[in-house]
Amino acid sequence: MEEEIIAVFKKNGFSLDEEEEIAKKCLTFCINYNLKPSDIVSSWEVYYLNRQLDESTVQIAQMDGFLQYLQDVQKEAAIMEESDLHFYSSKDVDMILNDEDGDTKEGIIGSPTDKSQRLYSEPFDSTPQTNGGIFSSGKPFKHVTPFGQRTDKFVVKFSTKNMPDAENRENELAHENNDDDIIRKVQPRERCSLIVHGSGPEPGCRFMYDRIEDRFNALENRIKRHTTALVASGLYEEPVDPTVACQKSIFAVGMICCDGEGHLNEKSILLQSSVEHSGGQRVRLELQKLSQFSVFPGQVVGIEGHNPSGHCLIASKLVDSIPLSTAADVNLHPAKKQALDQEIQSIDLSHKREELSLIIASGPFTTTDNLSFEPLTELLAYATRKLPQVLILLGPFVDSEHPEIKKGTTDRSFDEIFHMEILRRLQDHVEYMGSNARVILVPSIRDANHDFVFPQPAFEIHSPNLKHQITSLTNPGTFEANQVKIGCCTVDILKHLSGEEMSRNPADGTPIDRMSRLANHILSQQRFYPLYPPAEGIPLDFSLAPESLHISSIPDFLILPSDMKYFVKVLSLGEGGEGGEQAKCICVNPGRLAKGEGGGTFAELNYYGGPDTSNASIIGI
Repeated sequence: MEEEIIAVFKKNGFSLDEEEEIAKKCLTFCINYNLKPSDIVSSWEVYYLNRQLDESTVQIAQMDGFLQYLQDVQKEAAIMEESDLHFYSSKDVDMILNDEDGDTKEGIIGSPTDKSQRLYSEPFDSTPQTNGGIFSSGKPFKHVTPFGQRTDKFVVKFSTKNMPDAENRENELAHENNDDDIIRKVQPRERCSLIVHGSGPEPGCRFMYDRIEDRFNALENRIKRHTTALVASGLYEEPVDPTVACQKSIFAVGMICCDGEGHLNEKSILLQSSVEHSGGQRVRLELQKLSQFSVFPGQVVGIEGHNPSGHCLIASKLVDSIPLSTAADVNLHPAKKQALDQEIQSIDLSHKREELSLIIASGPFTTTDNLSFEPLTELLAYATRKLPQVLILLGPFVDSEHPEIKKGTTDRSFDEIFHMEILRRLQDHVEYMGSNARVILVPSIRDANHDFVFPQPAFEIHSPNLKHQITSLTNPGTFEANQVKIGCCTVDILKHLSGEEMSRNPADGTPIDRMSRLANHILSQQRFYPLYPPAEGIPLDFSLAPESLHISSIPDFLILPSDMKYFVKVLSLGEGGEGGEQAKCICVNPGRLAKGEGGGTFAELNYYGGPDTSNASIIGI
């Protein structure tokens, strides 16, 4: 039968590196899985094509990966037949065998608190690896994965360099020996100050209790806030009821709505004004006279125009943004601002230059073919070499869309995966890096181990050893590091706006950057999620800390991870001060760290006081 296997391989155009060894292994596969030689070769062809292997030579080193593929096929077939059956594989055996303390520790009956503490306290090696990925037990595993076989590692996809000194320093670090990084105790740059602007829901809060009244009040307050800001600017008169017939030009403020289901079109645009001015009634809005515009449901706008019949407001001007201060956030109650460093309370930072180095990555943090979190391990190794002051990780961490999570084939709880695969790695990373390192975590509604609600409370990190270096924010969340204000939201608002926006470009053919326009809507609406009704599947709860969705001042960085193509863009909004300068914000979509079975992208930024003196790179992992 071994000779038959070799013959079938050669008949299909494959050569064998070590014929006897490969034939013996394939014979074992045939016996274990009741396969014929032709079935084995057919399965190899599928595996060969899916993994995009370069050569037609079958190598002995590829047999472990091929065995894993055969096991996955058998497991999927078994799950289809019996949904409650767990198909054990070599991964399960490896995990048991490699868990040196598993028998002794699991044999002792303890409280849930004991188990939780053990998840934090057990050691985990997250130093840069040279022999492949790390499996869930924290030890090197032998299976060859598509991610581990990739050839292009840490390739710069996009870059803007405005500070040559920083670039030179990066080049010096890039050429350092990795072994020296492991042996020598590294110290990141100077520890940055950190202040969290906390107006989001608290961990453990009750949700799914919002009422129609809550939704109505939230929308009404948005319209009132825009009205007050527009009138206070002195550029517009007091708004009137747009539903009343009037021959002269009027000014009205309201929210864009769609007349019926489906997407906006020129015939289905309605304007809903406030209860104060129109009793909350809607009127049809005509935009034919405007040379350019961009509108979407839920957008609050000011309209100059006239309504001769009382049934249709004909717009001559559309105001889609309101004055937005770049000064410090004074709207939050002082108790809502959490100073995480006692030293910043006693040091005057007003004269300190705003400088910050960042690495930003968004989940998923593992590929779809396993839960070994290889991309996260590679990212932490890169951060160990680059020494950023802040490492920002945005969910999902335990992705509810991951095949093994969706099918329920993992034998660990979601909390165990989060603590063992994410927090363990981060704990060892910050211990290795020293006290200057900081890590920021932002959850996602796709996190299977966290509350499915938006806005979303922060992760609860119980270990006291982690709290000074690993900080969890709400989603959305805002914080300041070295006086650099950063806002982030893990809901894919860019993708949602892209699907609902209706726009008209200038007739002169002026090129329009659509991604910048979509991101600008977030700032001009002073809202992390201005779309209403929300996209399907978004658990928007208006009774839960509605102020956490509000943006009271322009941040220096706006982080909006999205499935759309990665980018780093400088957004400009409004007239900034007496000189007429525009307020600027750096908007970042780092992309996804893992895409399918391969690697994705992340962002690396060095900020030196402003967008024009900063460096930014999008790097493929």
